[in-house]
Amino acid sequence: MSYFQFKCKMLTMKTTTKTGTIVFTVKGQVVIPRWLRKEFEIDAGSRAQVYAEGDHIVLRPITPRYVRSLRGSLKGTGVLKALMEDRKRKREL
Repeated sequence: MSYFQFKCKMLTMKTTTKTGTIVFTVKGQVVIPRWLRKEFEIDAGSRAQVYAEGDHIVLRPITPRYVRSLRGSLKGTGVLKALMEDRKRKREL
């Protein structure tokens, strides 16, 4: 791995030295440790995406910080135009 690749990888990865162990309930529920809830701004009623990635279960919180990070991500893709055309078509029905 070159120095440049290493630096890019370090910039894109957010790592933490803290780890924890959780226990699944009979219903498959878990308690996310307090330090993670604070770090990711997870409050009561927060939602999360859950998916499998290889042999991992990934929980991705949908928090105001995450929503803010999406701003502008679809700019220039034509999504707004398609949405407006779809709304116009529905109004004409």
